[in-house]
Amino acid sequence: MFPRRHPGTSLYNQVIAELLLQRTRAEVVASRLPVLLSLTPDWDALASTPEKDMEHVLKPLGLWRRRAASLRRLAAEVSSAGGKLPKTREALEQLPGVGQYMANAILVIQNVQPAPYLDTNMARVLERHFGPRQLSDIRYDPMLQRVAHKITNSKQSRAINWAILDFSAIVCKIRSPKCPSCPVRRTCDYYRSSETKS
Repeated sequence: MFPRRHPGTSLYNQVIAELLLQRTRAEVVASRLPVLLSLTPDWDALASTPEKDMEHVLKPLGLWRRRAASLRRLAAEVSSAGGKLPKTREALEQLPGVGQYMANAILVIQNVQPAPYLDTNMARVLERHFGPRQLSDIRYDPMLQRVAHKITNSKQSRAINWAILDFSAIVCKIRSPKCPSCPVRRTCDYYRSSETKS
């Protein structure tokens, strides 16, 4: 279990983890997150930490300069609001560095409402099972948005999101998916089409 999933993990820690996980493998984030959190244990500390120090910690994650600047801008906004994050998607998406994925993640983490952690990994699972997207940008694709929201519309939204993302990393991989051992292969379009071709 990744540290961000431990019961009792603070909202701050979970949000920072989700921000770092964008475009970065979970194992890399898990190795650097404790270092970052020891340097910046809350929004105030993050806002006041020199960017050079942040860059040094974030360098193994890639895009470290952009990440450091984005995190500090976000921290400054949240710190000025007393360390409180907004409760609506619209307000969250106005924050620096917070797009659709992060707004949804924060809504789920704060237990405000269920929402999908719809990234390229979840999109791959949904497309293979329910058919191809209509638009190249998953943020606006009606099929992906509809299915993702329907599947995660539950009191267990966080656990469902984690399960789909873990499934995408372990079974429904980009290359060489483990279709023969997939528990949902019989209702999967991708599996049925690959069986037909073989």
